[in-house]
Amino acid sequence: MDEGGQYNPRTVEEVFRDFKGRRAGMIRALTTDVEEFYQQCDPEKENLCLYGFPSEQWEVNLPAEEVPPELPEPALGINFARDGMQENDWLALVAVHSDAWLLSVAFYFGARFGFDKADRRRLFNMINDLPTVFEVVTGPAKKQAKDKSSVSNHSSNKSKSNTKGRGSECQGKYMKAKDEEEGLEEEDEDEHGDTLCGACGENYASDEFWICCDMCERWFHGKCVKITPARAEHIKQYKCPSCSNKRARP
Repeated sequence: MDEGGQYNPRTVEEVFRDFKGRRAGMIRALTTDVEEFYQQCDPEKENLCLYGFPSEQWEVNLPAEEVPPELPEPALGINFARDGMQENDWLALVAVHSDAWLLSVAFYFGARFGFDKADRRRLFNMINDLPTVFEVVTGPAKKQAKDKSSVSNHSSNKSKSNTKGRGSECQGKYMKAKDEEEGLEEEDEDEHGDTLCGACGENYASDEFWICCDMCERWFHGKCVKITPARAEHIKQYKCPSCSNKRARP
């Protein structure tokens, strides 16, 4: 089932890299690919699981047939709850179970390859420095983006005012380009350093292009949502993939 079955990370760094890849895939399923994920979780199908792979890909599939499985299995039957809950609540539930599965896989490798107390602590600390899938999908990541947007809207800085002054028209779209032109990268890093990408969950960095969704006010790496600075120049109101795909659901 798991494409990582042939790959067995043996060091703390390798296990952490494996964790990050699987985590990125699951975050993508619950954010940028959420419409496709929703459709695949058909309640009429059998018990389905969400898998994340080291390659940053994801898959909705039946659980492994072998007992015991090669790796710990993710939560079973996520599709059955889909139509009985609000979509955001359902995604949050899947995100929580995804966090639990990611930790179980990481520490399965740790136990299998004999990590000692120091190695386990180091692995946990590396993992703990990243926001959880739940935080990226529903919580602090979204709140931070909103807070940063609010701060930016009230900034007296000329560059910031120019980029935010278009109201709802992609509030953060040109922020990086303007800051670089006027030598304000350090100030921008301080102001937005805690912002997390709504797709991959990584922190803001002044050397990367970011764009803000005008609907949910979450921030995204341009590369994560396939938006370039040149393309952003022609977008009057940006909607992230999740907001673009939203439709009324029972």
